[in-house]
Amino acid sequence: MLLASEGRAFPRPAIEFASSLRAPVRILCVARVYGTAFAFPNPWLRPSQHEWEEQRDHVRNAIKTFERLGVEADGHVVGTRKATRAILREAEGRGCDVIVMPADPPRNRFVADMMWSQEPYRVRRRATVPVYLVTQ
Repeated sequence: MLLASEGRAFPRPAIEFASSLRAPVRILCVARVYGTAFAFPNPWLRPSQHEWEEQRDHVRNAIKTFERLGVEADGHVVGTRKATRAILREAEGRGCDVIVMPADPPRNRFVADMMWSQEPYRVRRRATVPVYLVTQ
């Protein structure tokens, strides 16, 4: 199972839902890369050390919580501009049967396609495995 986040912390209900499935958990957090400038990578558009550390803390805290619940877990952080693609590649590469993600309530699709916070719904639309979204 893959527990993924586009950058937000993992809320307790998402961790509890994932642990209720009683499967080893792979945790993935995405550090957002904002893009390029004049077709060249720009260091100011990449995640800062603080942003990387914040995402690592999200992963570490989730692993500790899973261990307290008696569920085997490991994880890491990736930097990407396309969170959906990174999450789906991780799930496919690890052979995950299920993806669990924390999510905001859904919005109008026209507006949502431009919002980073609606990434879980894009993952659900494009995934070939079941995706469970835990709204807060």
